[in-house]
Amino acid sequence: MNKNLIFSILLVFIPISITGHFLHWSESVIFLTSAMAIIPLAAFMGLATEEIAVVVGPNLGGLMNATFGNATELILAFIALKSGLVQVVKATLTGSIIGNLLLVMGFAMFLGGLRYKEQNFQPTTARLNASSMNLAVIALLLPTAVEYTSTGIAPETIQTLSVAVALVLISVYVLTLFFSMKTHSYLYDVGVAENEEEDGEKPSHQPNIWLWVGILLIVTLGVAVESELLVESLEIATKDLGLPALFTGVIFLPIIGNAAEHATAVTVAMKDKMDLSVSVALGSSLQIALFVAPVLVIAGWIIGQPMDLNFNPFELVAVAVSVLIANSISSDGNSNWLEGVLLLATYVVIALAFYFHPAIEGLA
Repeated sequence: MNKNLIFSILLVFIPISITGHFLHWSESVIFLTSAMAIIPLAAFMGLATEEIAVVVGPNLGGLMNATFGNATELILAFIALKSGLVQVVKATLTGSIIGNLLLVMGFAMFLGGLRYKEQNFQPTTARLNASSMNLAVIALLLPTAVEYTSTGIAPETIQTLSVAVALVLISVYVLTLFFSMKTHSYLYDVGVAENEEEDGEKPSHQPNIWLWVGILLIVTLGVAVESELLVESLEIATKDLGLPALFTGVIFLPIIGNAAEHATAVTVAMKDKMDLSVSVALGSSLQIALFVAPVLVIAGWIIGQPMDLNFNPFELVAVAVSVLIANSISSDGNSNWLEGVLLLATYVVIALAFYFHPAIEGLA
């Protein structure tokens, strides 16, 4: 079945979840229906951004794609942050990084490898992304290390350190955009060309930019509404459904927010366009680590819901392991189905570990 048809069918969960909210249905029903409603909204947000990018040109279009690439996760996380669920936000951020590196790239390499014996992609950009992910791990690790190697350090100090680190990460993110779209854009031309040819031919007409801007605004509002319903029902629903809190934050919520990107990465991999597939998976992880997480730290500081970069050590271990194996597998610019299995197996092991890990304070 065509993925766009599946996303269109899932739109039915929008009125169901909103109706459930006003009729005071059980929190579990509202939680599950709003989660399902976010999936197609995220897909249409991505489609609207791509259509607008066709009209505004490659530079501004590339910036829009980079900015809106993880808008769903940013909106969901911001609403959770506004509600004071800081640990949920942290868990969702680490889960998004892990999911993109292991689940998305794993499925892409596995299913693409079943159809094509070996698939190639640009190793230079993969190594650059790997180096950037290493920086992200260091940036997440050090505030936590400061907290655990100090005695009596004030939360305000960790918060100030986190804001300073967040500014550094956002600066690096801006420089990576400048690098990929301006000074070294030729390294990324293959992925761009594949994206344009995904449907076999270039579009014969210019999209109506105002129509797609309107759709983007409506869909963004829809994501905000559904995220509000999801966050409101989160704590009670997870208890009713028997889902461990940490598992919900790290595994369940990121899969919902990233479902549309997952489908895109796997679909293009099965068309032997592994350059674009790897770019989607690694690029999304980088956006989360270098842009979304720092923005949330600064936003929390501004709105009076302090969020620092002092993560649960177990979450950091999971991120470091994910980055390590993803970098190891992607560094040679070649993939096959067994490498996809290795990534998926790592994800399953990490998911099991989070399932059996006791819930941490603030997630229960």
